[in-house]
Amino acid sequence: MSSLYSSPIPVRRALLSVSNKSGLVEMARALANMGVELISTGGTASALRDAGLAVRSVDELTKFPEILDGRVKTLHPAVHGGLLARRDLAEHMQTIAAHGIGPIDLLVVNLYPFRETLAKPDVDYQEVIENIDVGGPAMLRAAAKNHDGVAVVVDPSDYPCIIEELKSKQGLAWQTRQKLAGKAFAHTAAYDGAIANFLTALPASESPQSPTKASAFPNSLTLQFSIEQTMRYGENPHQSAAFYRDPAAPVGSLGRYEQLQGKELSFNNLADADAAWSCVVGFNEPACVIVKHANPCGVAIGKNSLNAYQRAFATDPTSAFGGILAFNEACDEATAQAIGQQFAEVIIAPDFTAAALAHFSNKQNLRLLRVPKGGSDSIAAGMDLKRISGGLLVQTPDLDRLNASQLTCVSERKPTAEQIQDLLFAWKVATWVKSNAIVFCKGGQTIGVGAGQMSRLDSARIASIKAQHAGLSLAGTVVASDAFFPFRDGLDVVADAGAVAVVQPGGSVRDDEVIAAANERGIAMVFTGVRHFRH
Repeated sequence: MSSLYSSPIPVRRALLSVSNKSGLVEMARALANMGVELISTGGTASALRDAGLAVRSVDELTKFPEILDGRVKTLHPAVHGGLLARRDLAEHMQTIAAHGIGPIDLLVVNLYPFRETLAKPDVDYQEVIENIDVGGPAMLRAAAKNHDGVAVVVDPSDYPCIIEELKSKQGLAWQTRQKLAGKAFAHTAAYDGAIANFLTALPASESPQSPTKASAFPNSLTLQFSIEQTMRYGENPHQSAAFYRDPAAPVGSLGRYEQLQGKELSFNNLADADAAWSCVVGFNEPACVIVKHANPCGVAIGKNSLNAYQRAFATDPTSAFGGILAFNEACDEATAQAIGQQFAEVIIAPDFTAAALAHFSNKQNLRLLRVPKGGSDSIAAGMDLKRISGGLLVQTPDLDRLNASQLTCVSERKPTAEQIQDLLFAWKVATWVKSNAIVFCKGGQTIGVGAGQMSRLDSARIASIKAQHAGLSLAGTVVASDAFFPFRDGLDVVADAGAVAVVQPGGSVRDDEVIAAANERGIAMVFTGVRHFRH
């Protein structure tokens, strides 16, 4: 269809019908001041009249009252004819004129709060169903389809720029209408997707009178993410990449990052940043995590961020080169000065002091990401997704939070109170190390990390070698293994290196053999009953 409206279209009549009334009155008043006729429904019309604005009710337009408790009010030719008539076709315009239908130039609609209703604890099934909007999506789709001559607005954050453009250009440009139409279709797609996810997740025996106990895995899974940033490149320079944000990403998740300085982020930058941030926010004490190639190569807690950084860096200075650094407290000037002695790609923190920012300003390529801290489980909100050829793997997030009361000592030697704290620290770190994972720790500091090997024995050996290369002693350390030791050989390696206590899930058919080895070597060993594979 060739557009006759490449120039801005004027707005003479607007229909407003919204559940989210944020900014509504200001938007409507600005339209009225420009001579736009306002049409509205139900609660929206009442809100506008209460604000002293003249509003024409939809039932005045349709000559038909709202019926069925408001289920039917805008599903009428007087509304849809005004939205769908093509302004460039004389026949269309003559037809609506013959039926007394006036064109609607601007549609402002957002939908019943379906997802918000569904999120209520123990919400009634019928209440969820009643919050499925029918007329709203129909109007949005009609206006968006006909964006050649109609503008459609679904997002209150767009109100100010819409008003500004109407004032400055006496109309809305084609590019604006097209962008708004795309946004409207994305909005209805996400809305319908949420409904489909809910209904297809319900068991067949679910009764309308029962609470809504949906499965975690709907039969039809619909996902929608919004593009946030194109990356410099993908996993390799010949690959293109982009970051899409989950609209429901909670505060505290990496998806809410704000880049304060530095080059554009690459695919690997964000992937590694997520690993670092996810690990560091699990600590209550000041902590620093350094990640390289998706694995923590140094983790430590300390009396402040500087101390935590120095201890984390000491674990593996070689691997820390070009790493991703994450802090769970504000990065101050002293920490910034210390970091300046090494090459880092990205630094993540809840905030940066002015002095730290001033120090980092000399490193224009260094990327600084500010991520406000959120709730304890903000990093694990939503499902864990992994794309495979021809499909998608979906799982619930790994939310296990181990405490001392959940440890079962299976050895003759019991860990000391100090060792228990180190075992919990090591276990927390091992959660974020690629399997097979072996982590030596002491005093709230990683001493050696073995990651991503095909055998647990090799991971144990590599962790020992890493510590030796860093000049750190493994004597008196504790060890976390993300899964059970299948044979005693892995336990012998960590014992030979100097470990005095081990935490592991247990569950091997050779547990008795491994426990006997721990007793033989004089090592304390505790079982968690939970493993933390990470692939």
